[in-house]
Amino acid sequence: MDRKRVVIAGLGDTGVLTAIRLARRFDVVGISGNPGLVSGQELGTRLARPDDWARNYWIGFERFRELDRVRTVHGTLTGADLSARTVSLRDADGNPRVEHYDALVVSTGVTNGFWRQAVLQSADDVDAGLRTAHERLGSARSVAVIGGGAAAASSAANIAVRWPAIRVGLYFPGEHPLPQHHRRARKRVEARLTAAGVTLHPGHRAVVPDGFDCAAITSEPVHWSTGQPPVRADAVLWAVGRVRPNTAWLPADMLDAEGFVRVTSDLRVPGLDGVFAVGDVAATDPLRSSARNRADGLLARNVAAYFAGGRMRTYRPPTSRWGSVLGVQPDGLEVFAPNGFAFRFPSWSIERVLQPWIVRRGIYRGVRASDQNIVTNG
Repeated sequence: MDRKRVVIAGLGDTGVLTAIRLARRFDVVGISGNPGLVSGQELGTRLARPDDWARNYWIGFERFRELDRVRTVHGTLTGADLSARTVSLRDADGNPRVEHYDALVVSTGVTNGFWRQAVLQSADDVDAGLRTAHERLGSARSVAVIGGGAAAASSAANIAVRWPAIRVGLYFPGEHPLPQHHRRARKRVEARLTAAGVTLHPGHRAVVPDGFDCAAITSEPVHWSTGQPPVRADAVLWAVGRVRPNTAWLPADMLDAEGFVRVTSDLRVPGLDGVFAVGDVAATDPLRSSARNRADGLLARNVAAYFAGGRMRTYRPPTSRWGSVLGVQPDGLEVFAPNGFAFRFPSWSIERVLQPWIVRRGIYRGVRASDQNIVTNG
């Protein structure tokens, strides 16, 4: 009997995990604009310590043992014929291709600043991007971080710790950063930011210029719709949460008003047979939280149930964001639960226990070693 084919459109954090879970039972084809996993996690570490970040978050597909069963295609998605059960793409050599599916998983994520873009990249492109942003910030005397979410807080804290001589300000519209996190997490992160030397500027809502997509570190003055005088800094990092779903290749009738993929509670796209969506691109809830709540396992079970005619399971989103906010710090890693309480991994355990055993062996089911190193200015 022929094995069913599952096409996974997008091999970011969630797409890779979904492919790993499905590959033992089905023929899986994964389509990605990158030659490996280029994670959207831990922006602060990526900017301040790119070598450390790359070691754990920039991983070539050939290093994942469980992806040996997956046929990965390096290319850009260009369209989908859902009645014919095909997706179209242009591969890295510029050739048009069509992939047939029995089930389609949309996990193309979102564009959000220079660190998450829907562009075709080579390994050299990824390395150059890491180096350029790091060197741009490291050469500044002052940095203004615009935004109040986890990416902004993480960036401000890590820049301040990495370069203590740089004046770092965090500008956000509310009374506190992290408005979608539990108050306990907010209070803890604010204390960590202040201790790192970050100056907090609440009540500042930036005027984002028309057509500006936050895809660069800028140096122009920042203006505020909340009445404060403009702010100047040598480097302005925009992390304002202006996400755009990577769905231009999909039919409009499967998208909501903001362009995210509409899904039912079991992560199926309503009205389309065998089409699922997961991760930041899926309109599961206001926080689009399936990207951060290991919904890959539930989705893989539901894809198997779809083929077998079994019962689908329901995705239940948390009421607040959780997880790491600041990333690994000199005293270890704090991971916040939805109730705001933090669990700490001591610093010695990160590279001895957390990454090799919990992440690479447990979550990814085996990752081969690499000599990859991004040379930076220290």
